[in-house]
Amino acid sequence: MKSDQKKFLTALLNAPSPSGFEQQATAIFRKRLKGHVDKLIPDIHGNTITLLNPKAKFTIMLAGHIDEIGLMITHIDESGYIYTQQIGGMDPALLVGQRMQILTDKGIVLGVVGRKAIHQMTPEDRKKGVSMDNIWIDIGVANKKEALKIVAIGDPMVVDVDCRVLRDDKWVSRATDDKVGAYIVAEIMRELSKKKNQLKVCVAGVATVQEEVGLRGATTSCYTVNPDVAIAYDVNFTSDHPETDKKKIGDVKLGGGPIFHRGGNVNPILEKELAKTAKKLKMDSQTVGMARPLGTDANAMQLSRGGAATAVISIPNRYMHTPVEVISITDLDNIVKHSVAFILNHPANRNYCP
Repeated sequence: MKSDQKKFLTALLNAPSPSGFEQQATAIFRKRLKGHVDKLIPDIHGNTITLLNPKAKFTIMLAGHIDEIGLMITHIDESGYIYTQQIGGMDPALLVGQRMQILTDKGIVLGVVGRKAIHQMTPEDRKKGVSMDNIWIDIGVANKKEALKIVAIGDPMVVDVDCRVLRDDKWVSRATDDKVGAYIVAEIMRELSKKKNQLKVCVAGVATVQEEVGLRGATTSCYTVNPDVAIAYDVNFTSDHPETDKKKIGDVKLGGGPIFHRGGNVNPILEKELAKTAKKLKMDSQTVGMARPLGTDANAMQLSRGGAATAVISIPNRYMHTPVEVISITDLDNIVKHSVAFILNHPANRNYCP
């Protein structure tokens, strides 16, 4: 990965963008692609649709969602303590003791997730599970009136932790799900822009919003693009750490290459063509069977209008929906390389009817 790519990925991962409040990350994505695509279209939902070779009759849509999980202020008590609901899904126990960034109209407000000291806990207290009902945010104010001067009901927040290099090509972040998918879409579009004269199809690279709360951005953007082929780039579970079951989630590891999926959510002809490309590139890849549809943008894109030939290309990810998601940037590089090759070799038309 080149230095400018690392800088872009770092900025994207660190920008707070809980579902419905993706503007900071979206601005970074748009800046990365401005001047490198034929069209850049922001839509009313917050999606960013970028196009190369827009006059071609056959369209391939690439989607990576740019939103992340977070929390939202739903109540402030008389002492100024904040209570929240989840944006997306996470284990409440992971929030205990975390620092938080609250996104307000006036900027970032810092807070912490409070917890009774272990010295004060009874044996019964220690047996209780953590739920959102007993999670509160402390922003250091004296009362509700003071709190309302700096935050508001409906303000979102994310865990206040920046991405770091864990070791070698392993990166850790609260938001690899799915900023790395949006990153991949941007870098594919930049690489294809250098070889536009070789494109036989229109390519629509989309940073979608609100995936974590119902695949909403993919639904609206895919309706606008109306693609023939739609590929979602999202993270998927690895089974290379303790307490995972390969019998249930497959044999998947970091650095093992792109994950291809088989099942009802994936067009069988498209799935074979993607596998052929990996074989031609002599690239390692991994396969996961999907007995049921994955909860990715591909679900929405498959059913848009009259339907599209869909596929999911996944990035191996440890510890999904935690503040310490771990990915391999080598996997990101390989997925970009694979998709660029697939698209450049795609004919002006192809029948994907099974």
